[in-house]
Amino acid sequence: MSSLEQMYQQVILDHAKSPQGKGLIEIAPGHVGSESHQVNPTCGDEVTLRVDVVERPGADGVPVATVDAVSWEGQGCSISQASISVLHDLVAGQPVTEAERLGEIFRELMTTRGKGLEDDDDEEAIGDAVAFTGVSQYPARIKCALLGWAALKDSLVTAGVLTTKEQA
Repeated sequence: MSSLEQMYQQVILDHAKSPQGKGLIEIAPGHVGSESHQVNPTCGDEVTLRVDVVERPGADGVPVATVDAVSWEGQGCSISQASISVLHDLVAGQPVTEAERLGEIFRELMTTRGKGLEDDDDEEAIGDAVAFTGVSQYPARIKCALLGWAALKDSLVTAGVLTTKEQA
């Protein structure tokens, strides 16, 4: 195993042992929130993920829907739990559009069969999530890594702050 693979494995283990955002929190007064419960029937991993969204002034003063907080409860393998923890760190405080862009990049990463992303800027954007590159080699594990991301997208759509391509 290369030193890079060992580092990636350590990132996943660290997030699985000390998951960020675990423990559902209440939606702040005046904020928009939603939650999604997702289950991976193949292995039994499950998550309930809650988003708290607030309008914040953008650079041009126009309000921007922003993910104020992400919280979750779940159980499953270290890959699913670590992926949700990394998701939390990446999207909390981000505009909804950026959170969805990061989700798209992560979903793309999961299609690379271990080769990683071609765009260095995309790799930099997803930070610790690049540690899941090796997971993309194992089709049965890809669903584990994507579980929280599916819950995030569903929560944002249900909250009415993100439209899906089907709705557009």
